[in-house]
Amino acid sequence: MSAQPILHTLHAIDPAKAEGAQKEILDKAVKQVGFLPNMYANMANAPGVLSTYLHGYALFRGESGLKPAEQEVVFLAVSQVNGCNYCTAAHSMIADKKSGVPADVLTAIRSSEPIPDARHAALYALTAEMVRTQGRPDAATVKAFLGVGFQERDVLYIILAIAVKTLSNYSNHAFATPVDAAFAAYRVE
Repeated sequence: MSAQPILHTLHAIDPAKAEGAQKEILDKAVKQVGFLPNMYANMANAPGVLSTYLHGYALFRGESGLKPAEQEVVFLAVSQVNGCNYCTAAHSMIADKKSGVPADVLTAIRSSEPIPDARHAALYALTAEMVRTQGRPDAATVKAFLGVGFQERDVLYIILAIAVKTLSNYSNHAFATPVDAAFAAYRVE
């Protein structure tokens, strides 16, 4: 299925031409990431969207208590269920190069195969089910999640991650955001 943008008159914001709130949020984004991802340039059309995304993303990363690899499993689960190829590519790269997701776990996630690690599998299953069921996971899925050592509080941070990724996933759908060169090796179709 080829992605078609639903927004036809809005385009990526050029940071060199941005002013006011758009310039402020793009400058903040570049400072945090080191470059301007295509997704951010698109989201900056509504500065509040990008600001909310960056704020929620930082809170999830900094407060959740989940290890970086676990955070990537959550972001990948949300992005896959939402069908966002851009975020799946980006978080696959981060998972592989920065967050320490084991190669066999990342391969399993990307190929929709059983995840060989019980903790990552339970985390992925709960997150994916939360997205698919609009926050109403089956009791057995929750029990399996808690059974591998996660806490009920972790569910709330998964909800935060779902909210953040939904902002980016839906924005990418609206713009049919092209995958940045930094993530191109992890492109999915």
